[in-house]
Amino acid sequence: MSDDSIEHSLGQDLYIGVDIGGTKIGVCIGNYEALIFREIRFPTKTQPKVVIEDISKAIRFLISEYRGDLKAIGIICGGPLDANKGIIQSPPNLPEWIDIPIVKILQREFDIPIYLQNDANACALAEWKWGNGRGCKNMIFLTFGTGLGAGLILSGRLYNGHSGLAGEVGHIRISDHGSICYGKKGSWESYCSGTGISAMYKDHFNEQLSAKEICRLAEQGDKKALYIIDISATYLGKGLALLMDILNPEKIVIGSIFTRSESLFRSSMEKSIHKEALEQTSRDCLVLPSLLGEALGDMAALGLAMSGNLDQEQ
Repeated sequence: MSDDSIEHSLGQDLYIGVDIGGTKIGVCIGNYEALIFREIRFPTKTQPKVVIEDISKAIRFLISEYRGDLKAIGIICGGPLDANKGIIQSPPNLPEWIDIPIVKILQREFDIPIYLQNDANACALAEWKWGNGRGCKNMIFLTFGTGLGAGLILSGRLYNGHSGLAGEVGHIRISDHGSICYGKKGSWESYCSGTGISAMYKDHFNEQLSAKEICRLAEQGDKKALYIIDISATYLGKGLALLMDILNPEKIVIGSIFTRSESLFRSSMEKSIHKEALEQTSRDCLVLPSLLGEALGDMAALGLAMSGNLDQEQ
């Protein structure tokens, strides 16, 4: 934080973005030009009540430090959730978050518009506006973080589906094997997520490591880590081939783990795509890391605060 950024915020319309992840929370404040003045990070605790209290404290601190006109708060979180009712329903990466009315809870304290949206949808819109999806009419964003979800931009518009659950691709069964996720073996998320990579390593080698640690070991040439990453990358390509053949996008942008460790995944992923997808759909689709990188969650949450109801975006 600098005195210049505080001074710069005076008199401006300001927005708060909240990114609720399976392992960490990010709360940031910025302006309509998506200039982020300050972000606060802290671990995601188990109990929703405690996490929401931590979020409230962070928001209060940012409001006290940056004295512009606070217009709205945007909250992004893994699905499933009900964006219209402001309820986080039951994300697999947040096991105790069952039907939590987070918008209603926060609006008791902050009397401004508060919006909730699936993180994949919000990130898709952020990459489409400011990142590697710019200029596309048809693109897909994949989270590939603690969990796996997709945001779909189709015909130049965010696609939510009939029940608002479009893009829950982590649920797709892609194998008859693998760890149990979403109550069944072989879901795409069980191979292509931080949780899935960690579980695969434990299943194969009886050792508990985080996905970040496994990627670090793989970059150092560790054979066990490389073996697990190769499995993940192969199934990543298999799932991408399905998306290419079904939706025929111009680009698929992948965040988090893929963005940080693209070189580990690229070769096996592409081999799998070429094996599984139609030649033309794979040739016509670019698979790219997030251009916004580590700022993506902040930008997505701020974008939601600015835009409000994302399904109205053109």
